[in-house]
Amino acid sequence: MLQAFIAEAVFTFIFVLVALGATDKKKGAGKLAGLVIGLTLVLVHIVCIPITGTSVNPARSIGPALFEGGGAISQLWLFIVAPLTGGLASAIVWKAISQHSDRQR
Repeated sequence: MLQAFIAEAVFTFIFVLVALGATDKKKGAGKLAGLVIGLTLVLVHIVCIPITGTSVNPARSIGPALFEGGGAISQLWLFIVAPLTGGLASAIVWKAISQHSDRQR
């Protein structure tokens, strides 16, 4: 469970950080932001599927867990808490990076 929690948190962190960077008004990817975000999500799934089946999105995990029941319900907390933890960490890091780059100008 610890390995799954770490994987989900880290890969959500990476995904959200890329999404924030790609959509930044000043230094973002502009019209290619969707492609950058999509390819990052593909990479996250390729790497993380063997570890956890990949969620990186609590909403995507809730429905299948409810239909499956049993063990899936008991593990659902991991697929909610880990992505929220990774997303929160990413937002904090992005804010720090943005403030640092604003001071450099």
